[in-house]
Formats: sequence, structure tokens, C-alpha cells
Amino acid sequence: MPNENFNDLAAFAVVAQERSFTRAAAKLGISQSTLSLTIRALEERLGFRLLARTTRSVAPTDAGQRLLQIVMPNFAEIEAEITALSAIREKPAGTVRITAGEHAAVSVLQPALKRFLPDYPDIQVEIIVDYALTDIVAEGFDAGVRMGEQVAKDMVAVRIGPELRMAVVASPAYFERFPPPSTPQELAAHNCINSRLPTYGGLFPWGLERDGREVKVRGEGQLIFNSLSLRLNSALDGLGIAYMLEDYVMPYIEDGRLVRVLEDWCPSFPGYHLYYPSRRHSSPALALLADVLRYRGR
Repeated sequence: MPNENFNDLAAFAVVAQERSFTRAAAKLGISQSTLSLTIRALEERLGFRLLARTTRSVAPTDAGQRLLQIVMPNFAEIEAEITALSAIREKPAGTVRITAGEHAAVSVLQPALKRFLPDYPDIQVEIIVDYALTDIVAEGFDAGVRMGEQVAKDMVAVRIGPELRMAVVASPAYFERFPPPSTPQELAAHNCINSRLPTYGGLFPWGLERDGREVKVRGEGQLIFNSLSLRLNSALDGLGIAYMLEDYVMPYIEDGRLVRVLEDWCPSFPGYHLYYPSRRHSSPALALLADVLRYRGR
């Protein structure tokens, strides 16, 4: 049935309940003549009269009463669902699915959830750690987290973290066996702990830059991982040099378990952004979480 027929049925239900075209028209916010034409058109489509009209009163016919008994419970159910949806808006609930890399999940999302979730017990957050540039719409995610320069232009992007910086590190024991590199080119003589990410296909290149000069290093090594913790632990074990996010390894640099090299070759770059397709289609739960995650500086 076309949508306008549902509107006609709703109009009929109001007239039948009010037993007055005047009161029904006022309740619906339309003129009496428009309402009368609507009911007449509905009766003509159905092929029988729904309302018995006199100069003093309006009442459902037997057919009208039967139709009213059918449509009223459905309209009541629809009204109840609309009320429930309004309650969800006022008290957000539901599941928010996010895809993110391991570092973003641990360093940005997890601390925010500690602040966010206790205030909203009806919201569930699912985080899938994935290094691929996932199509969040096709894969059924509400949002994703990427570095700023990786976010597609047609997405809403919310900055959720500060600028980031990489660090080239190894253990003191490693540098006792091999001299620390002073240039990116010298990394070729070292055992580099590499990572292979779906985003890049091959080994993740070490992007080093100084004074406007950019160098992409693809060092050789015995170890290749797709895990932050495995790269970190291998560097701590003295198995090679690792290229990792600065904030992740800084505690180990500060306590002397890791030594940093080529620091002047590691400039900062745009940090993490939460991205999703459209503000119009984002859920209240996602909107609240995005506001909590929004980076406001230090």
C-alpha cells in the first residue's frame, strides 16, 4: 500500500475516535474540507463507507469499526516504538563498533572508555584491532580510527589525539655488539625488526626525514611482526633495532632499557582521527563517544 494510504488510515482513526470532523481536523492540524476529502478518497479506494455522517454526529459503520479494530493496535505499537526511540535518544544505548590499530586502541580508545562507559551502562563498545584500511561501511563498523592523512575526504573526521612521532630504538646490549647508526643509510648494516601490515602489502617502510629530506628505509632483519608488543619485546631482548611510536617506547627509553638513535630524523606527523560516514546517520551513542574522544589539546 502506498505511503499516502497509511496517512489516510491514520486520519480515519482520529475521526473515528473523536467522532467529529471539527475536533479531528484540529488535532491533525489540517482543514475540515481537506480531512473530508481524505476520508472520501479512502472510502472510494476501499469500496465501502467507513463513517456514518449526520449533521450532528460522525460514527464508524460496521466496516469502519472492523477496520478501526485492525489499525488501532498497529498505530499504538508504532507510537510506542517512536516513544522508545525518543527514550534512546535521551538515554543512549546500543553497540558502537570501531576498527582501529593496536596502538590507537591502547593509547587513545581504552583510556577514553574508562571515563565514558561508567556513565552510560546501556552502551556497548566493540573494538576490532585491524591494521588494514577497512571499509567501515561495507564491514558494518560505525567508525574507524586512522592517522589524519589516511582519512578519506568524504568522511566526517574528529581529531582524537596529539601529533605523533616515531623513534628508532634498540637495547644497550644490542649497541654493545653493533655501533649505533648516525645516518639512515647505516641502518642497512643492522638487524632491523620489521613489520608487515595489510595496508602496505610489503614491509612497512621506515619514514625518516630531516631538513626537508625524506628517506624511506627498508632495512633487512631476522624478525617480521604485525604486533607492537612483539616488536617491543624483541628490541628489549637485544634482537635488533625497532622503529616504533615514540610514546609507546618512551618509558623504556627513560629507564634505560632502550636507547634511541636518529632522533633528529624523526619529525612529528598528524595523529589519530575517528572517522565515520555522516553526522546525520551517526547514533547518539557514537556522537557521545566521539565528543569524549575529541582532542582538545593539553
